[in-house]
Amino acid sequence: MPITYPPPAPTLSGDFTTISRFLNDPTLIARRLRTLAEQRFIADVLLTGRYTTDSGSVQYEQGETIYSERPPEAVAPGAEYPLTSIGTGTAQLAKTVKWGQDVEITDEAISRQKIDPVNRALIKLVNQMVKTIDGVALGAIASQVTQSTAAIAPWSGTGAAPAILRDVLRAVANIRALNEGFEADTVVIDDLTFANIMSDDKISTLLARESQDSPIYTGSLPEIANLRFLPTPNLPVAGQALVLDSTQLGGMADENLQGPGYVSTDGVGVQAKTIRKDDDDKWRLRCRRVTVPIVVEPRAAWKITGVAA
Repeated sequence: MPITYPPPAPTLSGDFTTISRFLNDPTLIARRLRTLAEQRFIADVLLTGRYTTDSGSVQYEQGETIYSERPPEAVAPGAEYPLTSIGTGTAQLAKTVKWGQDVEITDEAISRQKIDPVNRALIKLVNQMVKTIDGVALGAIASQVTQSTAAIAPWSGTGAAPAILRDVLRAVANIRALNEGFEADTVVIDDLTFANIMSDDKISTLLARESQDSPIYTGSLPEIANLRFLPTPNLPVAGQALVLDSTQLGGMADENLQGPGYVSTDGVGVQAKTIRKDDDDKWRLRCRRVTVPIVVEPRAAWKITGVAA
């Protein structure tokens, strides 16, 4: 399903009986975790391919060209057509990793605070899961993408006048010039760089005036040059921007371990399990994701270095 990044968080309310019924149904927990996770995972926004495995490993080809190895030739009447071979990408193998943790909620906390401790527990589980997996995925992207150019000037405006849009459009042009069918649609930056872009005078003058959709009102950037700008605190290297084609870059490979009591729903592959500990009058909630990021087309992305002062 499509992922909007980032939408507002959902809410949940209810009395003790309703909350206990909710906790006793791992399917509802899984749906809730999936909804929260889809709002936060930037890894799944950048790596849009969806792969599944039952063996714990995924084999794929990286960097496959879209062309045959020979150009077509003029064919004389009655002559045989020339043969050409079809090249393949470099074979790669990735192994899934199980990421997860538990959290406990006592009956006293539910009785006294209603749904609040459950909401806080689920949000914290997802936040930590997102921080970890996004860091792994962005690290994988950063290590595989080697194409880069330096910014004309730091985007912070501390030195020479920044040329943010020109830097970005040059990266888009460099990706397009590879002639491999890539079309950049996303720019990934850290939060401070995002603030510098939003407050840049040159970009502000290019946006529609007298509009309530302006960043000064909404706190977010509209698409510029058909590019969406996504901030994340989990970039592995500070001072870089990443311009990429999210439809071609790669995907996330999830493994469904089929353990007893675990439930997952369509989406980002988060699995949930609820465990009632009657001896201790508490619930244990478990959240896990068995996954590995896969970069299929590293040339579908381009780094812009030196964007920070």
